[in-house]
Amino acid sequence: MHRLIFFYRLHSHPMKATIKEVADQAGVSVATVSRVFNNSPKVVEETRRRIMLVADELRYSPNQAARSLSTRRSESIGMLLPDLYGEFFSEVIRGVDEVVQDQKHHLFVSSSHNKKSEIEAALQMMRGRVDGLIIMSPDIDAHTLKENLPPNLPVVLLNCFVDDAAFDSINIDNFSGAYHIVMHLLAHHHTRIAIIKGTEKNYDSTLRLQGYSKALAEKNIEVDDTLMFSGDFTDAAGYDATKKILSMNKRPTAIFACNDTMAIGAINALRELGVEVPAEMAVVGFDDIPLARIFRPKLTTVHVAINELGKLASETLFAAIRDKENHVKHHRLIPTKISIRESCGLH
Repeated sequence: MHRLIFFYRLHSHPMKATIKEVADQAGVSVATVSRVFNNSPKVVEETRRRIMLVADELRYSPNQAARSLSTRRSESIGMLLPDLYGEFFSEVIRGVDEVVQDQKHHLFVSSSHNKKSEIEAALQMMRGRVDGLIIMSPDIDAHTLKENLPPNLPVVLLNCFVDDAAFDSINIDNFSGAYHIVMHLLAHHHTRIAIIKGTEKNYDSTLRLQGYSKALAEKNIEVDDTLMFSGDFTDAAGYDATKKILSMNKRPTAIFACNDTMAIGAINALRELGVEVPAEMAVVGFDDIPLARIFRPKLTTVHVAINELGKLASETLFAAIRDKENHVKHHRLIPTKISIRESCGLH
């Protein structure tokens, strides 16, 4: 029977020694410790003895599932997301789960809340429990992955800024999407365009800001820092930023929110203060979540095939699982397009 299992927040609390603690104290990598407990001949005897001594001192007991990872399958797939809030993530999960269900596997889903400690805890928790892992985390790096996962575990990175050929990767063309949606606003004679950014240093937000800036530069419009507002991809952030926008002496005529959820929050603030969309203020978003198509006014946005993104990640992962030895790593950039609706440009 197919199961979709959510692991909600992973709280830090006292636990038995982890494989990473053994590796750190023995002065080796997690992969080396893993090889020792899987009886790999690739580890020299002196290193093997040192690791076993440290493991004994720390009373480390390897997960039996992890020890057998290379010899049998769990019939389960893991997925690590930065958050479980919002339609974007639910659509990605739905796409992944459709393929997982077809393959008669189980799906384990966890969130990291963009905290390194919880990313590492989630990766450790997945060890030995899954045949492969899909990771979407703006704060992940190649070192963290290699230190906390077995070297032969298939991994697909989804919208992660990890420049490492060792992993399959799939990224949305954030830059191009933002560039074209801002060009759409410019074509409708908007020259003062506010941007509500995503979380600071977020991979998606950074590229969308770059696309916004590029479009303005092409029309010889100087980027105005006073038109840049912080956000965190929530509707509350869009609402609060828009309240600040409306308090400006010289208001913009359009708002580009770096995701649809913030755009909807922006429209709610505008509606509350009696500002008509798009007659008095145009609003555009990014992602094209299902709500964007039924919200009033319907949202002009950058369309991302979110469900298909999840399916592609899952299909790529199963391809790697089926043939670990010969699997060729793929690095894909998924194109976007503009969905023109009522909030700007329909008429």
